[in-house]
Amino acid sequence: MRAMVLDGPGQPLRLAEFPCPVPQADQLLLAVQACGVCRTDLHLRDGELPDAVWPLVPGHEIVARVAGLGPGVRGWRRGQRVGVPWLGWTCGHCRFCTSGRENLCVQACFTGYQLPGGYAEYTLADARYCLPLPEAPAPEHLAPLLCAGLIGYRALRMAGDAGRLGIYGFGAAAHLITQLACGQGRAVYAFTRPGDGASQAFALSLGACWAGGSDAPPPEPLDAALIFAPAGALVPLALRHLDKGGCVVCAGIHMSDIPGFPYAWLWGERSIRSVAHLTRADGQAFFEAIRQAPPRTEVRVFPLEQANEALEQLRRGAFQGAAVLRVAGDEAAWTAE
Repeated sequence: MRAMVLDGPGQPLRLAEFPCPVPQADQLLLAVQACGVCRTDLHLRDGELPDAVWPLVPGHEIVARVAGLGPGVRGWRRGQRVGVPWLGWTCGHCRFCTSGRENLCVQACFTGYQLPGGYAEYTLADARYCLPLPEAPAPEHLAPLLCAGLIGYRALRMAGDAGRLGIYGFGAAAHLITQLACGQGRAVYAFTRPGDGASQAFALSLGACWAGGSDAPPPEPLDAALIFAPAGALVPLALRHLDKGGCVVCAGIHMSDIPGFPYAWLWGERSIRSVAHLTRADGQAFFEAIRQAPPRTEVRVFPLEQANEALEQLRRGAFQGAAVLRVAGDEAAWTAE
């Protein structure tokens, strides 16, 4: 099988050949159809995330078919479509796992980070942490839902019932959650890089009621702000635009340092929160929430061997929406027995 391998931080991915893996207890062997390219993969390549297991195969927005079942696996069948998200394993018995907060498990392992990822023709995943996926839409349109969609959904839930919602950084997560928020009757205010008229027009086409640069004030105070861009300087900017009682939700796994700001900007029961990963319950709730009205996914598709180019285009903001690797798997391995 072919896979794109990252040997260490600061290095380009390389195309390599490996034997097809064999599923062990509780594991699924998956023939990958598509894998999203996430900004987290850029942070990993840039050495901004600790505790990676090198060398590694990145990718945690995996759409695949079940090609084999390890011992003890129940509830799955060969050929079934499956999704693999960021959270790949937890201990199940710590105080976080037993209180519905498995995303905070200190022993957790993550797909494409400590566990095999989806920049490959085949991968392994713990069956207990996989999500059943519908047969439609096409794999490249489902892939962004498995991180951009899920993390965006958790961030939106942290905003509570905020009716006036600011979204900073209009990339993969923002373009999905804007649609969901608008469908819930919220007013969305999209903040992009200053002067990025294309992203502002894109946000308006998805239902945002206003779009402007991150250096511009919205036309009215916000009830909450979701920050998807990894720029700490956006936090005090967003705080200044919050109404009393409002919340800033930082939704990235990595962010540059937050500069100092006057306490007066926080006063009035405003708050700052972070999103840390996701839970399996988040996945179930998100796919149920979009079952009747799936969001439109805008994707730029690359072949597997162009993963480096996909990452660099993501870094430059060269496209709207999400980047996805389309992987040519072995169709015969997907056939249900």
